[in-house]
Amino acid sequence: MKIVKVIKWTAGVVVIATIGIQFMPVERTNPPITETISAPPKVMAILNRACFDCHSNETTWPWYSYVAPVSWLVSKDVKEGREELNFSQWDSYTPSRAAHKIEECGEEVAEGEMPLWFYLPTHPEARLTQADVDTIVTWSKQ
Repeated sequence: MKIVKVIKWTAGVVVIATIGIQFMPVERTNPPITETISAPPKVMAILNRACFDCHSNETTWPWYSYVAPVSWLVSKDVKEGREELNFSQWDSYTPSRAAHKIEECGEEVAEGEMPLWFYLPTHPEARLTQADVDTIVTWSKQ
């Protein structure tokens, strides 16, 4: 009988904690776009589909980005993605820095590092075909 009481009490604490963490603030903003990268239409289509959610100020915040603790992870990933590369603030990069960012894009895509593996199950449209990879790599070398 005592074990049942402990299980009920523990379940109650878990439920209350789960409800409580929903009220912790999470940053889900899309700051103003200052200048979007300029690339050929085929490249832009790939970037929009596979990269902009984490690497621009045009993030589409999915329903699960409003449910803690997943919301914390999504917010953190977007923040880090924008800090590393932001296609919506392209004017913040010097020409040489922008060229380096484009070169890094090609390298990351060629190595299969981007998009991140854990992003793809919930965003299958972001999966890159070999043709997509070739397009990005070719563009990054120009």
